[in-house]
Amino acid sequence: MTADIVRYLTHPQVQIDPDVPVPQWGLSPVGRARTETLTQAGWLANTTQIISSGERKAIETAGIIAGPLGIMIEIREAMHENDRSATGFLKPAEFEQVADRFFAEPHLSVRGWERAVDAQARIVREAEAVLARKRPGDILFVGHGAVGTLLFCHFAGHPIDRVHDQPAGGGHCFALARQDRSILHAWCRMEEIAS
Repeated sequence: MTADIVRYLTHPQVQIDPDVPVPQWGLSPVGRARTETLTQAGWLANTTQIISSGERKAIETAGIIAGPLGIMIEIREAMHENDRSATGFLKPAEFEQVADRFFAEPHLSVRGWERAVDAQARIVREAEAVLARKRPGDILFVGHGAVGTLLFCHFAGHPIDRVHDQPAGGGHCFALARQDRSILHAWCRMEEIAS
């Protein structure tokens, strides 16, 4: 019997629309196609729980994966991305600068964004609440890059630092052993997950 694995998957590419609030963005055709390729992935075979953020792009990603597995997704609203509503949509170059500061100054609210330390405490609390159930099988969390990185830093024992962020483009996953929370692999593209 293999030990249960916990995976955190970030949604892949989204349809960017500056006129729509970011939490309501859906997957782009590329993001949807990438997710659809996972439906036959062997590493999903032992998944018994799929937990999604309440944001549309995460729900769409989770739904595509859950359907063929016959699993209902569970939505946990508090698993949302770090709260960036103070600035709304930022053009890519400006967004990257603010995101750099978010990770570099975790105890400060950068331009009104949720502090990294608070976002980390929130995502860790949500993950641990699910893990505490002790239901058998693998768990797949579907969420976002920044809070996913904060969760990775927590389980890996790293200080908050953007050096641990997922590569650009989304659709990346890290995994840990459920029993002792040890990291099994760092971020890798969802198409490259072997086990």
